[in-house]
Amino acid sequence: MNTLSSTSPRLRAESLPARLVALFDFGASVLDRFQSLAALLARIYVAQVFFLSGLTKLRDWSVTLFLFQEEYNVPFLSPEVAAVMGTTGELALPVLLVLGLGGRFAALGLSVVNVAAVASLSEIAPAALQQHITWGVLLAALAIYGCGKWTADYVIASRWR
Repeated sequence: MNTLSSTSPRLRAESLPARLVALFDFGASVLDRFQSLAALLARIYVAQVFFLSGLTKLRDWSVTLFLFQEEYNVPFLSPEVAAVMGTTGELALPVLLVLGLGGRFAALGLSVVNVAAVASLSEIAPAALQQHITWGVLLAALAIYGCGKWTADYVIASRWR
């Protein structure tokens, strides 16, 4: 009996790390089930921001052109070309992102629009900069990790395999 009691604490000590690993694995597997939902919510959130911005630009095109001529300093492009490209990107890429059709491409494209928006302003309020950083991080995560299984890309790829 003396031998049994001397090994018992050692067995308990070995089983504690094993239990912690098992608990961690269980928690990770539960969280893994939410990846597609989290990606969808991120896609919808970011897409809504950029799509509404594009609609605002369309509502009064003369104001949009004025802003691109006087306020936004987009390098290498004329204000007219920059206005058309920016507005087109803000309207088309969010739709692709929400559908998950070319999702990584859409996330990268919106990242370019996001960086161009920040770079083209001579001054930006700290709160506005923080929003752009948040959008940039979400877009980077979608581009790097993918847009999840709830996408047109996933459906198309699964049918071709």
